[in-house]
Amino acid sequence: MVNLRQAFRQVSPEKAGIPYRLVVYVTGAPDDQRLLEIVEKIGQRQNTFITIAYVVEVQQSMPLDAELPAEIERGELVLHNAELFATRCVGGRRDHINTELLQARSSGAAIVDEAIDSEADAIMLSCSIRKKHGRPMIGDAVDYVLRNAPCEVIVIRQEMPRGSSEETSAQ
Repeated sequence: MVNLRQAFRQVSPEKAGIPYRLVVYVTGAPDDQRLLEIVEKIGQRQNTFITIAYVVEVQQSMPLDAELPAEIERGELVLHNAELFATRCVGGRRDHINTELLQARSSGAAIVDEAIDSEADAIMLSCSIRKKHGRPMIGDAVDYVLRNAPCEVIVIRQEMPRGSSEETSAQ
């Protein structure tokens, strides 16, 4: 298991050869910028492999392999921008960055499956606290990942907007 504190420290020579695999879930929201800034700190480790994942959620009423050109185009743009930023994090080594455009019914399940497939040491994602029926909620994807991930989960909670304790509505 990789300790998060160790991810932010310089790598010792004996661990320099051990790859650190990180799955980063991006949504195209402004929260992604802060998430990628923190990925940059972790990416400064030697042998860091970053998989950036974007999930196109398919409604139950549609077939799972449905053509969704607008959503796929948006996902490709989000992944391209995130990849450009992340490439800086790993010293320009594009072979250490992988992007995955996933199509699934649930973002959380797709992220966990991606982490399993890539044998990730950690999953990084961001969230904002929203109010739904007067109760604070973190979102279905974050909740699913926290409950089911086979590795460490790093959640970056965004700052609460000032004066929005009751006005923030659910998505």
